[in-house]
Amino acid sequence: MAPKLKELAEGDRAPDFELPSSDGNPVRLGSLKGKQVVLYFYPKDDTPGCTVEACAFRDNLPAFDKVDAVVLGVSKDSLESHSKFVDKYSLNFTLLSDEELKAHHLYGTWKEKVNYGRKYMGTERSTFVIGADGKIKKIFRKVSPQGHEVQVLAALKS
Repeated sequence: MAPKLKELAEGDRAPDFELPSSDGNPVRLGSLKGKQVVLYFYPKDDTPGCTVEACAFRDNLPAFDKVDAVVLGVSKDSLESHSKFVDKYSLNFTLLSDEELKAHHLYGTWKEKVNYGRKYMGTERSTFVIGADGKIKKIFRKVSPQGHEVQVLAALKS
């Protein structure tokens, strides 16, 4: 279990990390300084809510490009799982594999969840909008996937 970190707040510097990506090259968050970044954490590839969310980002990528934003999806799924998800839904942005939960712990998205009275650890669907200066502009926790891309675009434009 990773040490408990202070919960991130808007205005904080976005914690840097490097993870393997679906396009074959590792992605270091710090190397994207100068661009806005949409860093969204989701529970599992090819599940209903995660597919809705990913396809909404895919379908609206031109709008994200217009505001010079990079979209990065993060889950604990393997690169092989990401590859199948990308291919099945023609995803046009990068997915990061966080099997060791490094980024999840840095961003506080690995949480205890309860489903039908059963407690377990899992990803809390969350999105971090990071400004070109490397600071967190907006945090969305316990995200509902339907229409979330509209909220994220609004935060990027503010």
